[in-house]
Amino acid sequence: MPEGLEAEIWRRAASVLVGRRITDVWCDPRISPFGLEEMLRGARIDGVDRIGKVVRVVTDRPALDGGVPGAGSSGGGALGLHFGMTGRLEIDGIAPIPRLEYASGADRPEWDRLRVSTQPSSMLDGNAVPALRMNDPRRLGRLSFDEPITVGPDALGLTARQLRLALDGRTARIKTLLLDQSVVAGLGNLCADEVLFTAGIAPHRRADELARSEVTALARACRHRLRSMLAAGGSTHGVLSPALRVGPGTCPRDGTPLARTTLGGRTAVWCPDHQS
Repeated sequence: MPEGLEAEIWRRAASVLVGRRITDVWCDPRISPFGLEEMLRGARIDGVDRIGKVVRVVTDRPALDGGVPGAGSSGGGALGLHFGMTGRLEIDGIAPIPRLEYASGADRPEWDRLRVSTQPSSMLDGNAVPALRMNDPRRLGRLSFDEPITVGPDALGLTARQLRLALDGRTARIKTLLLDQSVVAGLGNLCADEVLFTAGIAPHRRADELARSEVTALARACRHRLRSMLAAGGSTHGVLSPALRVGPGTCPRDGTPLARTTLGGRTAVWCPDHQS
């Protein structure tokens, strides 16, 4: 599943579209708001930003109801790209992430959910290609326009104070809370396991049982470990690699056999020795 790291890679790549004018749009009506194509045709792309796992293409179209939607948003009306479990993005015919680790790796035109053409037009090997193309075989992603997005502080810049406030009074398991986008934005299953591994915290611990020093270590892991993974290519580039996760694997830090626990319907992979 694409996480905030993948969304950030796509956001950075899509920044080349800023200043272009949208000439044509096709979107899958099954995952799009009514009238999206008409709203976007002729619009200028004024920015590309990210809120958690969502990439937003900000246009010069007025924001709906005259408001500016979503936490951390900017500019006018924005196309929201929600990737679901298997959505991915191409910009000017190039995929910044060639394939998702847990997807088939195939690329079929019938899986396209969005195609945006711009002026200047996009060319690849002398052929015109969409400036923006979203492909999603399972059709679990979706498109939005000016949808309010309410999330917690972003994981890549998370401070200890922000995390303490987000966890204050919470009694749920820490792994479950890290996956709640209203608590921390941008974390998915792989990154949540990775930052807990880095901070030495077991995923089944209750949030209200964490010491102040542990919360600080967890916030630090988000800021530093996630940025290292981002530079390496995304959420599958952690110490707890996909190969280790399928097992049987041992902890890269101390050699202890890794444990697997189901929390909130998601598999947590962790080291029972150094994570306590």
